[in-house]
Amino acid sequence: MAQKCNAVFEGGGVRGIGFAGAIAAMEKMGYEFINVVGSSAGAIAAALIAAGYTGEEIKAELKKLDYRKFREKSFFGEAINTVLNYGVYKTNYFENWLKSLLEKKNKRVFGDLDGRLQVTASDLTEKKILVLPQDFSQFGIDPDSFSISAAVRMSMSIPFYFEAYKLVDGNGKIRVIVDGGLLSNYPIWILDCCNELLEIPTFGFKFNRDGDLNEISETLEIKNIIGYTKAIISTLLTASDNYHISVSKGDLQRSIIIPTGITDKKGAIKHINTTDFDIKREESDMLYSNGYYAASSFLKTWNFEKWKTVYREKRGKVHGN
Repeated sequence: MAQKCNAVFEGGGVRGIGFAGAIAAMEKMGYEFINVVGSSAGAIAAALIAAGYTGEEIKAELKKLDYRKFREKSFFGEAINTVLNYGVYKTNYFENWLKSLLEKKNKRVFGDLDGRLQVTASDLTEKKILVLPQDFSQFGIDPDSFSISAAVRMSMSIPFYFEAYKLVDGNGKIRVIVDGGLLSNYPIWILDCCNELLEIPTFGFKFNRDGDLNEISETLEIKNIIGYTKAIISTLLTASDNYHISVSKGDLQRSIIIPTGITDKKGAIKHINTTDFDIKREESDMLYSNGYYAASSFLKTWNFEKWKTVYREKRGKVHGN
């Protein structure tokens, strides 16, 4: 009999192939995903699981994908598109790609998913985080009828890199929506909302350079304006969640940390970054293996009853359950 669990996937750009490996390992060990949450690239993994894809199926689809096509150039050129649409690259290719995958499973709108999927996005107009689809109701939009691929496209719109999503609400007001990771790149807190969800384990899937559970943060070298800009974005994407993990009891212990480092042909360690869209096939395969190994190793020592005994009372005090 399958062991039911919930899952939360961090944003991670092209590193998302690591999620497929971790998902496949979880499924091999007899786990079945029920409720799933994701931010940015994690929203892609969560959406595909909710639609009915297995880890092996996700791997097969990603192996066919040319990530470079995600850097879709605008007719206006990069500089003008950044001014007009707040991002260098368009996202039509990505949204159509995800839409086609979802349609293979006869899933198009959130109403097709029976409430299993939630993704985060950042509303710059109102300066707040959105948890979709339920927060669409704030805009006079029916959550069940909204496109899954469009919502995930909102969640993965890395500021400045991809175009922002301009959402027209029920009053005709334009809201500028970007990457959910801007405000919560690792929203493991979402599934701690009620006792019913706490009856089965919620696992978090998170990337780290070395896969060290005690070293979630990484330092950045800033030598020029490019490094400075990357550091700003990276800080925005990770700082609030690192704080949350450091003070919330038990989050670290239920997080599966996937290393981003792979070994090149010369034996040197190369770390895959969020926007490494030139990633090679063999590098993707190694990231998949990283995810598979990380989840397999984690499950060897995981004990939900022990986790509940140690952390449930503390979580109740933190979250008010």
